[in-house]
Amino acid sequence: MTTRVFTSPLFLGFDHLEQMLERASKTQSEGYPPYNIEQTGPSGLRITLAVAGFSMEELQITQEDNQLVIRGRQTEDSQNRVFVYRGIASRQFQRAFVLAEGIEIKGAWLHNGLLHVDLIRPQPETRVRTIPIDTMSKSAPVPSRARRDIREVTELRNEIGSQIGVSRIVGED
Repeated sequence: MTTRVFTSPLFLGFDHLEQMLERASKTQSEGYPPYNIEQTGPSGLRITLAVAGFSMEELQITQEDNQLVIRGRQTEDSQNRVFVYRGIASRQFQRAFVLAEGIEIKGAWLHNGLLHVDLIRPQPETRVRTIPIDTMSKSAPVPSRARRDIREVTELRNEIGSQIGVSRIVGED
């Protein structure tokens, strides 16, 4: 069941934002691998994941719609090895980050067991647009409900005019 966040009629077209919030709340709360998110500048972000033991070939970064998905899958190479004690598990992970609209992925690199992903959030350009207000003219499209109302008023005028013997009522177009 979806909880509506934007219930006011003043919030038009925010359905996609509600879907993003719902998707973010459904992401796994597992703590592996640990990560940091830091601001690198006025429009830059960096996600850093601790992925010690993973090689570049075992990591995958994809953008799926508005989600950044980072996956890690270690290959099992212990066929010829005998462990007396095994405290380092080879495990898989998937970490997803919901990206705001317009955020771009600049690049990624692996260094000393840390996977860094740089993001940029372009500054939106401020746009002001003046909307002209037109008067209702015969060439302007009339909504269907308004056409029906106009038709009913016209019929009512004609009926009243015929009852009182007036052929044209003042104010008629």
